[in-house]
Amino acid sequence: MRRTTIALLAALEAAVSALIGLGVVLVPLLVVWAVHFGLAVDAAAFFRAAADLWLLGHGVDLVLQLDPVTAERMALPGAGDPFPITIALLGFALASVAVGRRIGRRSAAAGHSITGSVSAIVVYALVGAVLGLAAASEAASASLWQAIALPAFVMAIGVVIGAVLETLREANLGDLAGGWVRDRLDELPPAGVDAVRRAARIGGAAAFGVLGVAAVLVAALIAVDYATIAGLSQSLGAGVDGGILLTVVELAFIPNFVIWAAAWLLGPGFAIGAGTTVAPGGTVLGPIPGVPLLGALPGDAPMLGVLWLLVPVVLGFAGAWFVLGRDGASVASTEARGDVGSEPWWYPVAVGAAAGVVAGIVMGLLAWWSGGAAGPGRLAVVGPDPWAVALVAAATVGVGAIAGGVAAWMRLRQPAHEYAAR
Repeated sequence: MRRTTIALLAALEAAVSALIGLGVVLVPLLVVWAVHFGLAVDAAAFFRAAADLWLLGHGVDLVLQLDPVTAERMALPGAGDPFPITIALLGFALASVAVGRRIGRRSAAAGHSITGSVSAIVVYALVGAVLGLAAASEAASASLWQAIALPAFVMAIGVVIGAVLETLREANLGDLAGGWVRDRLDELPPAGVDAVRRAARIGGAAAFGVLGVAAVLVAALIAVDYATIAGLSQSLGAGVDGGILLTVVELAFIPNFVIWAAAWLLGPGFAIGAGTTVAPGGTVLGPIPGVPLLGALPGDAPMLGVLWLLVPVVLGFAGAWFVLGRDGASVASTEARGDVGSEPWWYPVAVGAAAGVVAGIVMGLLAWWSGGAAGPGRLAVVGPDPWAVALVAAATVGVGAIAGGVAAWMRLRQPAHEYAAR
């Protein structure tokens, strides 16, 4: 496929993705405009609100200035002064990363990964710039440089992941970027590359395993506390139109909640305002924002408590056992079982420790991205502590991965006839 065609297709797909993301918020806002306000106010205000939410979902900071009546109703210190909103609604970012991954994969498969990736990133930068300029108002303003850079950065994450995975999965001799990456990898020591690849697989799988368990936990909490969530939603008096908009915003917030649940599983927990904590050891909460989804927050110390810390340990152990020991799962000869059993004792220890570092980096970055300021005063501190989450994730996954790696290494060191007898 020609380079120009790849660039146009990638740009079109990125533009459609951005418009759909904007429309997901704009349509409910227009329903509110038509039903609740009877078309009596300027529709541009609702477009600016949709643009602000889309930018916020990609990590762009907003500075809000509430009107005196709303600020007085909030009854929070500093509510009448301009205050930042820095917490991202990660549902928008997750959708953009998924689209970017598909663009990067298709571009790499067609032999023009750089062309397609750059085209998609430029489109997102342009969309962010236009929305950042169009959404500026006295009530809310976004940083223009962030509006240009951060949506483009989110798209870049997706296209790089897609292009790299496609390059590693299937060699495409016509793709210059993929060929350059493979050439650079061929220049490195094979043993080192293999160790890094194994550590990345173990640590990444453990981190996303924790997120998977957290997602199940969030689903269970929502199901158990659905009556509370519904009651809080009805108490807001938003009506059908406002309820639709509130549901869209809460769905965009679900990835944040999952990451917070992962931080809870790891032990550090998270905060809903300064001086609060939600952790396995207990929950200390003050007044919380009127978001119905927060009705699923656990109250007292939960069942099992700190035993939830075994989740990342077990995932690290299972990942190392599978990755480092699977080469010997179905063969009897020592030579055919891979090279893990022939490595020195410190090899599985080093790979397991590196896997812990990978898991810590992944969970720390996600924790940092999921939190921020959600309002004035005490609401300036919302979400998990990224450093604490990263350190605990690295320690727990690392301990499990080291134990699993050593166990796999010891199994592969057994004499061939004992292994065959198994």
